[in-house]
Amino acid sequence: MPPSARQEQQKKSPTPVVVSADLAALCKAAADTLRLDILRVLDNDSFGVQELAAIFAMPQPGMSHHLKILFNAGLLATRRQGNSIFYRRALLRSDSEFYDFQVSLFRAIGALRLPLEYSSRIERIYEDRSAQSRLYFERNVDKFAENQGMLCDLSQYLPNLREILDLTQLPKSSRVMEVGPGQGDLLIELKRRFEHLIALDNSGEMLALTQKVLGEGRIDFVRSSLEAYEASAHSLDAVVLNMVLHHMSSPLQAFQKIHHLVGAGGFLLVADLCSHNQEWARASCGDVWLGFDPQDLKDWALTAGFNEEQSLYLGLKNGFQIQLKLFRAI
Repeated sequence: MPPSARQEQQKKSPTPVVVSADLAALCKAAADTLRLDILRVLDNDSFGVQELAAIFAMPQPGMSHHLKILFNAGLLATRRQGNSIFYRRALLRSDSEFYDFQVSLFRAIGALRLPLEYSSRIERIYEDRSAQSRLYFERNVDKFAENQGMLCDLSQYLPNLREILDLTQLPKSSRVMEVGPGQGDLLIELKRRFEHLIALDNSGEMLALTQKVLGEGRIDFVRSSLEAYEASAHSLDAVVLNMVLHHMSSPLQAFQKIHHLVGAGGFLLVADLCSHNQEWARASCGDVWLGFDPQDLKDWALTAGFNEEQSLYLGLKNGFQIQLKLFRAI
């Protein structure tokens, strides 16, 4: 072969050593029943190492070994929550050499049925997360305003929330639910705008506080978790999560439940903290999650069937950053 032809052939050829090594690592990572089950569990949520070890009833060092293999193969990603690291399914990059292979792999894994014992242990983890937050509020109902003020106060971003609510152009006859309304500060604003409101809280003590502040009239006070809330599909026009998502056991499941409740065209308004590393918020404020990466919220919303309509970020003097997001169901 002439030199010029050989050079042209080399330009067209991929880098076989690097690509084949990466592909081999990818195949090796997936060539294990346990690791396939780990990827299946992480299909719709993120868990810490200890939680995953509990789900699969195995020692933590062994679980860490499998997670390292999956992470190095590009099948898992991590996100830090204070002193803890949570694992989730990696986002697929369309420019990856193995994009089509990974899409097919994840689709096949998604069709796998988890053994009942795994599903039961996952539910226990969700229950533990929820119980942590619920117990905090039951014990600290009289300190709610003080502790909430350690993070942020509604007055600091209420004008921005009003602007976003205006953008929905929802009529006064709309049915709107606020989850975890606290002392009812935002419900007062919602009551001015809408005729039919639902205040949902899994803490009886907190719900009683809300009812004491708001009184009766045009508000249904319901004691229930969002997951257990029973209502017909498309029964609401909008749901508001104001500084409450970081108390929920599974944000993605919350988004999915809300999509069921609002249906196509319905709105989800989220106000929450951006990611931070203030571990004291767990004990002092009952937080399950230390804020959220904005991209995580967007990804969960997309997975649940929402489009992001508006997004706004506000920095606070205490160092925290608030994100306001409006999603619309498709």
